[in-house]
Amino acid sequence: MIFYDCSTAPNPRRARMFIAEKGLDIETRDISIAKGEQLGAAFRAVNPRATIPVLVTDEGTALTENLGIAAYLEARFPEPPLIGRTPDQQGLVWMWNSIVEQNGGLPVAEALRNTHPAFKDRAIPGPENYAQIPELAERGRARVARYFDVLEDRLKDGPYLAGDQFTLADISAFVFADFARIIKMRIPEQNTAALRWFDAISERPSAQL
Repeated sequence: MIFYDCSTAPNPRRARMFIAEKGLDIETRDISIAKGEQLGAAFRAVNPRATIPVLVTDEGTALTENLGIAAYLEARFPEPPLIGRTPDQQGLVWMWNSIVEQNGGLPVAEALRNTHPAFKDRAIPGPENYAQIPELAERGRARVARYFDVLEDRLKDGPYLAGDQFTLADISAFVFADFARIIKMRIPEQNTAALRWFDAISERPSAQL
């Protein structure tokens, strides 16, 4: 297998943490978004959509989305389970992963990519160019503030988002909460349950990568 990573971007970090939690040693190639390497011919031969991460399987299949990568690795390396064991557990993991993508990941990206000079005319990842819309950045910041409250409400009821075990949903939620620092937003001090969860995950070896 070959894993195409970017050390500075949140979505590749999600896959990197998943791989580390599985205890896997996969050949890794770092693609620099800052240098625009994802738009070059060499990488687009791997993923024409010019997005990272990508996992190329031993069979030669290029998996270009976090959910595809996670599903493949979970099926091939089921221990430790990161997507639940029972149907109910798996449903909760996929549900909460979707919730945090929609309410955390997308708004942080919206706020960043519609304001930062590095993303001028690059407001949406991929091979096409899109102009920045400042109003979307304002909306994104408001949504991130609400995201922190969504985490707090859920984590008052248990140690992890999808039950009593650390899962893919926690990886995604943690990465998005951490990456919000790039738009100068953090989990508020009064959100004690979310902060406890965040600090605990920060101590995991996978979060150090």
